[in-house]
Amino acid sequence: MRPLLILFCTLMLADLFSQSQTIEGRVVQSQSDVPLSGVTILLESTAFHASTDHKGNFALNEIPEGDYQLIASSFGFVTSRLPVSVTSGQVLHLDIELTEQVAELQEVVVMTKGLSGIRNIPGSAHFISPREIQKFSYTDVSRALGTLPGINIQEEDGFGLRPNIGLRGTGVERSSKITIMEDGVLIAPAPYSEPAAYYFPTMGRMQAIEVVKGSSQIKYGPFTTGGAINLLSTQIPSTFSGRFNLMGGSHGNRILHAFVGDEQKHLAYLVESFQYRSDGFKKLDGGGTTGFDKKDYLAKLRLQTAPDVKLPQSLSVRISQTLEESDETYLGLTREDFDREPFLRYAASQKDLMSTKQTHLSLMHTISLSSHAQLATTAYRTEFSRNWYKLDKVEVSDGTKLSIGSILDDPSKYAEAYDVLLGTPTGSANKLYVKANNRSYEAKGIQSAFSLSFVRANWNHRIDLGLRIHWDWADRFQWEDHYTIHDKVMALRETGTPGTESNRIIITDAAAAYLQYRLRNGKFTATPGVRYENIFVEQKDYGKADPERSGAQLSLKQNRVSVFIPGISIQYQANKFSTVFLGVHKGFAPPGAQDGTLPEASINYELGSRWQKGSFLVQAVLFLNDYSNLLGSDLAAGGGTGTGDLFNAGEVRSHGIEFQINGDLNSKKEGSDKYSLPIGIAYTYSVARFQSSFKSTYEDWGSVQQGDHFPYLPAHQLSLLAGVHYGAFRFDASLRFVDVMRTEPGQGTIALNEKTDAHFTIDLSSHYSVYKTIDLFASVANLLDVVYIAALRPAGLRPGMPRSFTLGLKAAF
Repeated sequence: MRPLLILFCTLMLADLFSQSQTIEGRVVQSQSDVPLSGVTILLESTAFHASTDHKGNFALNEIPEGDYQLIASSFGFVTSRLPVSVTSGQVLHLDIELTEQVAELQEVVVMTKGLSGIRNIPGSAHFISPREIQKFSYTDVSRALGTLPGINIQEEDGFGLRPNIGLRGTGVERSSKITIMEDGVLIAPAPYSEPAAYYFPTMGRMQAIEVVKGSSQIKYGPFTTGGAINLLSTQIPSTFSGRFNLMGGSHGNRILHAFVGDEQKHLAYLVESFQYRSDGFKKLDGGGTTGFDKKDYLAKLRLQTAPDVKLPQSLSVRISQTLEESDETYLGLTREDFDREPFLRYAASQKDLMSTKQTHLSLMHTISLSSHAQLATTAYRTEFSRNWYKLDKVEVSDGTKLSIGSILDDPSKYAEAYDVLLGTPTGSANKLYVKANNRSYEAKGIQSAFSLSFVRANWNHRIDLGLRIHWDWADRFQWEDHYTIHDKVMALRETGTPGTESNRIIITDAAAAYLQYRLRNGKFTATPGVRYENIFVEQKDYGKADPERSGAQLSLKQNRVSVFIPGISIQYQANKFSTVFLGVHKGFAPPGAQDGTLPEASINYELGSRWQKGSFLVQAVLFLNDYSNLLGSDLAAGGGTGTGDLFNAGEVRSHGIEFQINGDLNSKKEGSDKYSLPIGIAYTYSVARFQSSFKSTYEDWGSVQQGDHFPYLPAHQLSLLAGVHYGAFRFDASLRFVDVMRTEPGQGTIALNEKTDAHFTIDLSSHYSVYKTIDLFASVANLLDVVYIAALRPAGLRPGMPRSFTLGLKAAF
């Protein structure tokens, strides 16, 4: 009897496995049919799960009969939920399309609609997807943007806390010549009054980055010459999910990033925090910290109607706060000290500290008036306060007061002052002026964007109309404290009175509107547009002798600008994959409140071609920016006196070539589903020359001659991205070359003390999936540990980031 029972059970089990069911399929990106690898596939409330391979294929085997909810999810895409029924012996095949989250957002939030939307942009555009950002998990936006063409970057602190970014030769000082947004809202502390961005959104919590150049940027002023950058924060997930990233590494770096969110029928939410700390990579002579501590907190809440109502609407609230304390300084090194010990910090910088607080609140309402008409309105308010307490000047025994920049430029001439910087004074007396660069900012406004699409007699029409009412101000209320230094230790001798240094308020009222009209017939598309800016700026300078702001010595300056900014782009769709585009538009930047300062004005041209097929995107562009008046700015960050005043810099011509290619070398090979070979190449050639001579009244530019090259603009930049993704293992490499840069206007052979170093750096990263939603992460930045001069400003030589390692855990649920 027992043998019969064993035989019966064996036959039953064999029959069960012979009737096992399989769910298989393929996952692609909607609108492009690009296969998506690494997508998590699971049956809800079961242990059955898989990940898509390089071709987007997946298989779930030995599935019992029954009804299930199949979930397909990947970071940066809208989660797909499909009901499936499995019957005996069935092999069920599914074709699944995932939509980029950014493609679902209103156009008041995004510019490109993701990779799939780039082909519809009237001009040059780039999109760094969530997948690209996750490869290296950069916390420095400069390293992320360095993979794109046409972007100029000057490093400063090595961590990217306050990046200096320009587009197509616009100038890089504090990113003050480009439009910077987060989720479609101007994010600089006071983008009209004082656009120098001493605050920049934290790169580590961003989900994607968009960059537009050419005529399409007139929708995103006020700066319309080089381009616009829009950083997209973590979007609310479409199902209950979250992420937890924990990393640590060289220089005491610690990173914690976590968020959780969900979407129900009428309610969606997200809660997020990003914490980033470091001990710094520089060594303070005499001891002390050179690192920073930065904390971000963010919450989003969205109320929404059901999608099938007649007029779908949503109301979204976003609130965020960023806190930072960084032991950062403007004091660099002499060339001799840099060559000897490049990561040294002089003892006289031991009190330098940057403290900031940024809060942001926005309320956005969207309504779909029909399937072809949408309206989105956003009200926003940003407050930012900062006090950069840092060494500014040195006084020696004979009473001579010297700026730190002049001392480092010629330490032998100012030997006594140089010894004070070292903390070992040789004179009978010394005084260090540590300035409290205390400033407060506020920006608030309301903006609306309306879009309407329709077809008439084979002509496709699209109208985009926008309006923004904006107000911002910047308040400087500063003072100086006096220290002495002996044996590398500073001692406070006199506390300054707030308001006895820079003591002024600048206020701007601005109204802006744009109209863009896209007309398409067959292979031709024309996109004319116009932007209007009406700006009133008022500066109240109370003077250093009136800290109570009684107005006894009030100096009042005002400026009003009203300008139309037209542009047009023409595209020709050569075939299904290729587009040629030509654009021309007017460039503009606000002039500030200074007497006689004109708005920045230019005529900008681009001619380009874009080829997009499957996973491959190739783009090549020629550009020319012809300035009739370039604006310079007197920023301490740029080596100036720090007044923030703008000045006319005359005619400048900037031109160059941009080339980009991205794709997967293994995407078309048969029988190679197990691995992929992603690649990326970006090259930029740029030249900018002054077309007129002038003498600047500020220290940073000095006397400029016709034909001088524009400073801090490398002639050549090259970025190479390559990877091998095989099963659970992913390996990526980023190689970047940046040519030598002039640090002052000039021509001919560059003097040794007026240039940065050309440098070639390599970054590596690897991921290993130990479970369906858990990855181990390791990376190294600057693999070869290249030591290079990144900048000669604000004062002295500054190094780039040395080699650094990072290890971490990335988990999702």
